[in-house]
Amino acid sequence: MLSKTLTIKDIHVYYGKSRVLQGMSMEVKKGEIITLLGRNGAGKTTTLRTIMGLNKPRAGKILFKDVDITTMPSFEIARLGMGYVPQGRRLFSQLTVLENLKTGFRGQPDKDVLMEIFELFPVLRERLNQISGTLSGGEQQMLAVARALVPSPCLLLMDEPTTSLMPILVSKLKEVTKNLNEKGMTILLVEQRVPLALSLCDRVYIMEKGQIRYSGKPEELLKREDILLQYLGVVADSKY
Repeated sequence: MLSKTLTIKDIHVYYGKSRVLQGMSMEVKKGEIITLLGRNGAGKTTTLRTIMGLNKPRAGKILFKDVDITTMPSFEIARLGMGYVPQGRRLFSQLTVLENLKTGFRGQPDKDVLMEIFELFPVLRERLNQISGTLSGGEQQMLAVARALVPSPCLLLMDEPTTSLMPILVSKLKEVTKNLNEKGMTILLVEQRVPLALSLCDRVYIMEKGQIRYSGKPEELLKREDILLQYLGVVADSKY
């Protein structure tokens, strides 16, 4: 049986007086790719931000590798082995590619880690001294993923990494995600491209109004057109 890497128990998160997460509960087991799906505004990004310590819940508990991280600051959560690829990339646009990568190291850059990153994203080696704000959208997304990989996390949170990317780059990110998982990395993925997400994941959760409404295997969900239509507005043969 797979051990649990991440457990979320009855989390409630507010923005001002508005309750965004309303008893959110889920778990991620070691070595899994978990996909979190839902319409815009369902609470997916808030869930990832809360796991990463950027939002503080008013109730509930989050355990990462059996450590209670519910009130822990983000930098301590990262040091425990969690990486985060935020929605919108959030790069330091005035810094070079190399300088962005260096922000992920606690000390001097590890050349072996950088070599592994360049194997995944060869274009970044070619752009090392280029200002990140001048990269193409696809290159910026690769850099955002690469920066999250610098500390060699055991759990990677990815928030809509394929947004606005051309199909060839979507395929590249799919390949990289599978590669990372095959090497042992656990991944929690928020993704709007439903067929892509289901083709990658071991299990899927669907959110609506800050709660989990469905959980199961991707192959089971593909047989539930009623669920797909009700919560996602798609059908099983949709293309990405």
